Amino acid sequence: MERLRPARLPLLAAAMLALVWGIAAGLVRMGWAVPVPHPDHLVVHGPLMICGFLGAVIALERAVAHARPWAFLAPALTASGVAALMAAPASTAAPLLMTLGSVALLAVYVAIILRHPTLHLGAMAMGAVFWLAGNALWLAGWPIFRLVFWWVGFPVLTIAGERLELTRLLPPTRFGRVGLLLIAAALAAGAAHASAFPAAPPRLAGLALAALSAWFLRYDIARRTIRQSGLARFTASCLLSGYAWLGVGGALALVHSGEFSGPVYDAALHAVLVGFVFAMIFGHAPIIFPAVLGGRAVFQRRFYAHLLLLQASVAVRVAGDLSSAWSDGSWWRARGWGGAMTAAAILLFLLNTVRSLRFGDDPGSAARAQAAP
Repeated sequence: MERLRPARLPLLAAAMLALVWGIAAGLVRMGWAVPVPHPDHLVVHGPLMICGFLGAVIALERAVAHARPWAFLAPALTASGVAALMAAPASTAAPLLMTLGSVALLAVYVAIILRHPTLHLGAMAMGAVFWLAGNALWLAGWPIFRLVFWWVGFPVLTIAGERLELTRLLPPTRFGRVGLLLIAAALAAGAAHASAFPAAPPRLAGLALAALSAWFLRYDIARRTIRQSGLARFTASCLLSGYAWLGVGGALALVHSGEFSGPVYDAALHAVLVGFVFAMIFGHAPIIFPAVLGGRAVFQRRFYAHLLLLQASVAVRVAGDLSSAWSDGSWWRARGWGGAMTAAAILLFLLNTVRSLRFGDDPGSAARAQAAP
């Protein structure tokens, strides 16, 4: 069994810090009395979660996969951006460092693609382009609501590439490969339209997200592995539930009125960024965490506790949002409870994942090696 790699812990710690502080800021925005170091942190909830947490984790995972020392520049710059965001939320230091981090991540993808050009790497590289575009607009001083769909495309396309990489047993047809490229192009056009015309309904972006949900459900091997047991079934449960939330988020964006705030906007974004993205994180964590830190993860049935709590939290939040938008608003408090349940689900996920990790030599393997002729 592979031993712990402590040199990577500070980079992962920065991502975890962004996650915890981003959750705290989100809870305060929903009315919960949670302490935050500075009031300005409330306005950087999105950057903390997308750039600080997702950016650092994805950059670190890719650096480990590329196995070149220079590739760790991407997570190092992103981690520095987290520190800058915590120290001075209103300064330009954090957007600059995050932008440089996204440039470094894109360079990692380019270096890999030059050696092994594949569709899954192209999808991930496109995700890095989305992140770079969003970060560049953030650095230029654009408000987050005008660039948020660029940030949304970053984890969405990265996950699409990772699923292609991990599901080679069920490769998409030629029609499916062309379809993915068209969806990515539509999402880019939708993000550009939402940036240029923030008051217009983001229907093109919503259509692309809904189409990608259907693409996942058609081509992902999770449709088969859900019939297995253990970790395979748990991962498939995460994936299929996440794809459903991606479709919900896309559908809500399709009917969104175009306001850059409000309950439907909140429901659409969090159906994707919580319901979809965190379900993917839950499903892939037993693979990614050992790859980054060393060791292995042991599947435990308690994993279903954080998955089910996450699903319930998003359902409650979306129901509260839609109640506020389309009815008498009697469920509006559910939005806050849904956010609190999401925070609990993520913290439970971290606890369960840490408890599942095993490091060091396997005594049984060592004994068998010594007994071998």
